[in-house]
Amino acid sequence: MPKYPAHHDATEPPALLSTPELNRTAWDRAASRMLAKMLGEFAYEEVIEPAPRTAGGSTYTLPLDDGGSLTFTARRGVYGSWRVDPESIRESDCAAAENDDARDEDGVPFRDPLLFLTRARRLLGLDGATLGHLVRELTHTLAADARLDHTALTAAELAGLGYAELEGHQTGHPWIVANKGRLGFSATDASRYAPEAREPVRLPWLAVSHRIAEYRGVPALATPDRLYAQELDPAVRASFADTLRRGGLDPDGYHFLPVHPWQWDEWIVPLFAPAIAAGDIVPLPADPDVRLPQQSIRTFANIARPDRHTVKLPLSILNTLVWRGLPTERTVAAPAVTGWVQGLRDNDPFLRDTCGVILLGEVASVTVEHPLYDHLPEAPYQFKEILGTIWREPLPPRLAPGERARTLASLLHTDPGGRAFTAELVARSGLAPTVWLTRLFAALLPPLLHFLYRYGTVFSPHGENAIVVFDEQDVPVRLAIKDFVDDVNVSAQPLPEHDTMPDDVRRVLLTEEPAFLTQFIHSGLFTGVFRFLSPLCEEQLSVPEGEFWSLVRAEILRHHARFPELKERFEMFDMLTPRIDRLCLNRNRLHLDGYRDRPVRPHAAVHGSVANPLHLPA
Repeated sequence: MPKYPAHHDATEPPALLSTPELNRTAWDRAASRMLAKMLGEFAYEEVIEPAPRTAGGSTYTLPLDDGGSLTFTARRGVYGSWRVDPESIRESDCAAAENDDARDEDGVPFRDPLLFLTRARRLLGLDGATLGHLVRELTHTLAADARLDHTALTAAELAGLGYAELEGHQTGHPWIVANKGRLGFSATDASRYAPEAREPVRLPWLAVSHRIAEYRGVPALATPDRLYAQELDPAVRASFADTLRRGGLDPDGYHFLPVHPWQWDEWIVPLFAPAIAAGDIVPLPADPDVRLPQQSIRTFANIARPDRHTVKLPLSILNTLVWRGLPTERTVAAPAVTGWVQGLRDNDPFLRDTCGVILLGEVASVTVEHPLYDHLPEAPYQFKEILGTIWREPLPPRLAPGERARTLASLLHTDPGGRAFTAELVARSGLAPTVWLTRLFAALLPPLLHFLYRYGTVFSPHGENAIVVFDEQDVPVRLAIKDFVDDVNVSAQPLPEHDTMPDDVRRVLLTEEPAFLTQFIHSGLFTGVFRFLSPLCEEQLSVPEGEFWSLVRAEILRHHARFPELKERFEMFDMLTPRIDRLCLNRNRLHLDGYRDRPVRPHAAVHGSVANPLHLPA
């Protein structure tokens, strides 16, 4: 039967989705920004090699496959980065002007990133299948960017929003060009479930038989009843039980878990149909709480009851590098990983008392095994991540009176008037910019460095996982971290501090050699966030880029001086090494994995090395 409301007149066609954000002005603005980002990040990853027009100048030329060329101005920065001016991009016939100031008269404005792909596919090394999918993914991203522009707020207005609400105004990964591709979503899906839609949703629940579902929880939530007592009102739990009993099923034989409506319709019903037919999976009503999708898109914050857990649900869309499901083994292990990582903090006075670092634990999970896919090692990984839930500790109850939290990514945001959100926060704090930045680095770096040096353990402190906690004057005071089971890595070289690690945690956590373990801070925080924040601070706060990085280095050296007994670890995990590997987040899509299916999740590519701005020659 058609899914029309009961009052719908079937003789009338359904109304089409309204798209006021898709207009020429908004599209051109978003497209111009994307092209500048594309040129800058592809040049950073050495996918392209723009040539300087004149020695020592800031204007560059890039030849296209068809004999034309683009010219643009760009500022070079740390790590060999590029900051391209969107308004400077022009198309010419290669008759380059002789001086660096002639760009306004040379050529015509060029602002179409999709046309650039087709005219530079040989230059970019794209095969036909990758090009076709990439055009689609970038078009989806542009549509989302236009929606964000259409509803954008000023930096001052953003400063007044709560943590969960601010997430709906963020523009996505600063490094990955196709950062809102969401392949699998329709336009209607995006208007309902994307974070920039800012549409609160009520999540339906499922009852899943113990025969195919497994529950895990930290000691305080050792049984599912303890979790459900916190998450569901008694009347809701009673209604779930009644639904099962009416079907002749015993509620004591089932686990309850929320499910994304899209995931149910697109993946669970088609691929778990036998389990549904057997009564092992039973759909339940939605609970009354309303939730907001966060930047990760598969994570929902409870805005009706902020004291209740955030839920992380599998959402089998291809977004950024991977399909956004929940890997079975890691979902099962999430509470154990939380217990170990939080135990390190709770038994360390520096982390617990001095830093006051907040670790938002993944404290409970339900994993549902697929009877076929989970036992086929060669099957594409997305078929093994279809159904389950992780419950994460909510942030609001862990903030002190007067504190407020914002993701690190928000510090890169610029409003339609060109004002940086960071500049707004600095102005509100009343501090000098360098003092405010010193406070920011003092909040972020000590706990990350201490976990690395003392425990050989790193998080992935990228802009979405790292959360800055501010005081009532908008001064950074401490750090909150999330996403343990996916983004915690430990040293492959055994350390005594790892002796307390349970076997189930040891099996699931990824390991890296010490020299590469530092990359998680370098790439997640420094290259992935500070590389973009430092030129922004130079432009809007008059803090030179060199001074910005000297403040970062000074905080690292302060930490070394605080713990001289860890000198050997500072050398083992050398944050100040002259060069680091260049991790590439766009090359994977362009050249390595493309859009092909594979049995394991892809990872960032490594291409050459770059100078470390934290290194100073002796």
